[in-house]
Amino acid sequence: MGIETNYLRCTLRTFQSMKKLGERAMDQLNQEELHISPNEESNSIAIIVKHMWGNMLSRWTDFLTTDGEKINRNRDEEFSGGFPSKVSLYQAWNQGWDALFITLNSLEEKDLEKTIYIRGEAHSVIEAIERQVSHYSYHIGQIVYVGKLLKNEKWKCLSVPMGKSNEYTEKLITKNKNLKDK
Repeated sequence: MGIETNYLRCTLRTFQSMKKLGERAMDQLNQEELHISPNEESNSIAIIVKHMWGNMLSRWTDFLTTDGEKINRNRDEEFSGGFPSKVSLYQAWNQGWDALFITLNSLEEKDLEKTIYIRGEAHSVIEAIERQVSHYSYHIGQIVYVGKLLKNEKWKCLSVPMGKSNEYTEKLITKNKNLKDK
């Protein structure tokens, strides 16, 4: 396997992990909580999802052939309103991620050498992918943080629970040693 294929595989896993983390956070919240903004300068999780959805459709549709900032995108509109239901929020969420995954799965090694454009600015395909990794991880972090604020002591930890680092590490070392020994 060449480094290009390995890069695409690694990036796919990173995006899949991000999507799952966001879902695990949002699954803990109800419709009302998804629309709460921590303050006037912050976005609700619903707004973050709406923005990510718009960005994903714009960036990943016709990824190799058209500018990543589509003329029909209304970015400012992404930061108002919300979703009438949790189901519709998840429909938008999945539609955006589907656009990303379909495109990423269609890329071939040779595509990584191509140049694409976002708002008229040239990017290598790798730069464009890394731009989105950074952008989406930023927003997933916001989703998790707002969820934690809203749920407070009812929040179900999505990673290593506080005070449990050593226990968690030992468990992984044992698991990985057992896999290695097989």
